[in-house]
Amino acid sequence: MLHFPCILLQKIPWKSFFQSSAVWAMIYTDFSGSWGHYTCLSWLPTYFSEALNLNLREAAWVSILPPLASILVTSLASQFADYLITNGVETTTVRKILGDPSDSSIYMPGGHKELFSGSQWCQTIAFLSPALCMTLSSVDIGLPPWEIVGILTAGLALSSFALSGLYCTHQDISPEYASILLGITNSGGSTWNCRCGPNWFSPRLNPSWTMSLFMPSIFFYLTGTVVWLAFASSEPQKFIKDDS
Repeated sequence: MLHFPCILLQKIPWKSFFQSSAVWAMIYTDFSGSWGHYTCLSWLPTYFSEALNLNLREAAWVSILPPLASILVTSLASQFADYLITNGVETTTVRKILGDPSDSSIYMPGGHKELFSGSQWCQTIAFLSPALCMTLSSVDIGLPPWEIVGILTAGLALSSFALSGLYCTHQDISPEYASILLGITNSGGSTWNCRCGPNWFSPRLNPSWTMSLFMPSIFFYLTGTVVWLAFASSEPQKFIKDDS
C-alpha cells in the first residue's frame, strides 16, 4: 500500500510542468542567475585581494558590501513592483519589464497618467545590471580599485530585482504548485552551479580574471535575459495530470 506522500506525488502533473515553455524559461533564468551568484560568492573576495591589491582586512570588509546593498534594493524593488501591479500594469510586464510596451504611460492614483519609460526593467534589471558592471570592471579604463568595488557592489545589489521577477513568477503562474515549481527551478538552476560552476572557470586554472570570473557570468546574464523576455510568462497556467 502506498504511503500518503507517495499518493500525493503521483497526483502532481510532472509531465505538464516540463511541457511549459514558461517553466523552462524559469529554469534557465535561475541557472543563469545562480552562475553569477555562486561565482561571485566563491571568488569575489579573492578578486578584491589579488586583482585590486586590497589587503586582507579591506577585502573582507568590501566583500560584505554587495549583500548589504542588496537588502536595500530588495525592499525598494518589492515595493515598486507591488505598486505597479496595484495600479494596473500587467503582472507579466512587471516581472519582465517595468512598463507597458503597448502604452508608455500608466495610471496613477486619482486617474492621472504619468509617463513611465518602457526601458525600466525588473528581472531584466537583475541581469543587465551586473552584466554591465562586470563589463566595466573587466575593461582596463584606469578605474581606481575603490571605484571598481562600488561598481560591482551596485551591479550585484541590483540583481536583487530578481526577487520581484523570477522568484514571484512561480506563484503567479500556479499558486497550487508554486512550491514544487520553485523546487524544480532551484534544483535545475542552483545544484550544478553551487557544486561545479565556479570551479570550471577557476582563476586558479585561468589567471585572467576577465575570462574566469566575469566573461562566463556576463554570458549567462545576457542569454538569461533573452530567454526570459522571449519565453517567460506570469499568466496563470493549468497544469493537468496526464494519466496515460
